[in-house]
Amino acid sequence: MHLSQTYRRILQCSGFARRASGSVEAEFLSDDVLVQRVADGDARALEQLYDRYARPVFSLALRMLGDPAEAEELLQETFLRLWQQAARYDARRGSFGSWLMSIAHNLAVDALRSRSRRPQRADFVELGYLPSTETDEAAIAHEAAEVSELRDRVRQAMAQLPEPQRQAIELAYFAGLTHSEIAAVLGEPIGTIKTRLRLGMQKLHLLLRDHAPEFPSHG
Repeated sequence: MHLSQTYRRILQCSGFARRASGSVEAEFLSDDVLVQRVADGDARALEQLYDRYARPVFSLALRMLGDPAEAEELLQETFLRLWQQAARYDARRGSFGSWLMSIAHNLAVDALRSRSRRPQRADFVELGYLPSTETDEAAIAHEAAEVSELRDRVRQAMAQLPEPQRQAIELAYFAGLTHSEIAAVLGEPIGTIKTRLRLGMQKLHLLLRDHAPEFPSHG
């Protein structure tokens, strides 16, 4: 994807000036080198990362939000966050593509939550269907505890996967990318991505099964 109006707005909003990329052209540099240059204020490096990742970021945003205008805004915000937070990227924790997609995914989740908090028309609410506050709060607290425990187990199991399998699963199930989009982000053949997903999910299933909580039997 080439330089677009969205990227021009990023340049305007973030207020930085284009800096020479040096003797090595940015398009030939790795993601890790480019993100380091972004952290140092290199606009050309940001432009190159935009060219590489704007399409999958927009695809993810559109899939989650279902609105092209909102997806375009989220694309812009994702790369503004990249410009502001590039120094936080740690290559030891995963690929740049996975990290960037997680930013986009979190922004999309925030946007969906914002939608759900918008006031609804009262004439669509049947008072007879309103739950008891005490019962509802207790159920929510119990469900939140179970979700938190499951999240911790999944995080621990994910940490035990080989890095390539973990990256593929993160992009597929947490960022919502298709196999072809993951292949583009990671620079791997689509067959390799499918194999990593299959093996990773098999191992994840075994790890979660082995660490499932035990409950006392009754009877």
